Amino acid sequence: MTDKSIPLPDNELQRIIGLSDLDMDFIDMEGAFNDLTLLATKITGMQTSLINIIDAHTQWTIAKQGIDVKQVPRADSVCHYTILGDKYVEIQDLRLDARFSYRDFVARPDGFRYYFGIPLRITEGINIGTLCVLDTKVNSLSPEEIELLKLVSQTVVERLKSMTVIRQLNEKLHELEASKRKAAHDIRGPLAGIVGLSSLLKEQGTSVDAEELSKYVSMIYKSGQSLLDLADEILTDGVNRSVIPQGFDLTLFSEKLTTLYQPQAEAKHVELEFMLEPCNQIVPFSKNMLMQIAGNLISNAIKFTSAGGKVQVKLRMILRRSKVFLRIHVSDTGSGMDEKSIQRILLGKAETTPGTIGERGYGLGLSLVKHLVELRGGKIKITSIVDQGSVFVVTLPQYL
Repeated sequence: MTDKSIPLPDNELQRIIGLSDLDMDFIDMEGAFNDLTLLATKITGMQTSLINIIDAHTQWTIAKQGIDVKQVPRADSVCHYTILGDKYVEIQDLRLDARFSYRDFVARPDGFRYYFGIPLRITEGINIGTLCVLDTKVNSLSPEEIELLKLVSQTVVERLKSMTVIRQLNEKLHELEASKRKAAHDIRGPLAGIVGLSSLLKEQGTSVDAEELSKYVSMIYKSGQSLLDLADEILTDGVNRSVIPQGFDLTLFSEKLTTLYQPQAEAKHVELEFMLEPCNQIVPFSKNMLMQIAGNLISNAIKFTSAGGKVQVKLRMILRRSKVFLRIHVSDTGSGMDEKSIQRILLGKAETTPGTIGERGYGLGLSLVKHLVELRGGKIKITSIVDQGSVFVVTLPQYL
């Protein structure tokens, strides 16, 4: 028996938008919370503790004790039910719960019996994941242990928020530093021109004729005007300059996506291929929201592609009219969509649809993609043929 018709939070779209605001990179977060899962096992005496983040498709484990797990489909997760409410969930014997008794991690002889999970709430009504403990024996927690776990869960949330603030501050510092370097570079040119022309006038003295003098004065004026224009720019809108952070490029982007989503493809026996444009693989660009945008598109493509099929991801940088764009092209050989379904996605009204092996569909994942793309001033284009596959093309401006 399997049941893919699991319930969703009433505010699911707001929930995943709230999660996207944290702009998590699950690979970079590895090891950052293991002290808290260790503390949870010490408090409770349980064998296993996990910190799980649940997005539109997947439960991602960002910290663990007692078990080696990185991700599971959301539909297979006990923690999915924990984020539905405001309070903790305790199941003393998972074998007696029809929602989980048939699952392998419960049904096998050494499977889990006990589960206790607390929702990770970042703001009122927005649960992004859980702190949970599990045991292979039927068990229970005392009120004191429960209160201590609540404190640990609050620490998880505060640390997540702090990491987001620190990342944003680092980006601002980088922008300020880059703006300072750019200002120094821009000022040097006009200043050099003024100094050079002034020196030339000094050397020539009274020998320079009126026409040549007028030309020199005009050039000095233009150099001075350039300095004034630059000063105005710095004083008025310099704080709004968008500077591309160093250290993130197409190669690293592809590597991270492969690490995160290759396991999902292999589990369904779907080929996942990444293609990069050779000439611009190391051009740096902003990582802002890209993992969420690309990740949801790839998860969706895998979900609707049958075993033996293929999902292809093309990443490239485009120079157009002196502007730089990042293009994410995700195609699959899956079930495809009709025009009506495409329009629902483009209108932000995507509906839940089961995958090729009955996976629970989370249409809100595509609604999130549309929201994030528009938030970044980008565009999304969808083409699809029923029973042949779909192509999603996202184009995002990169401001230098």
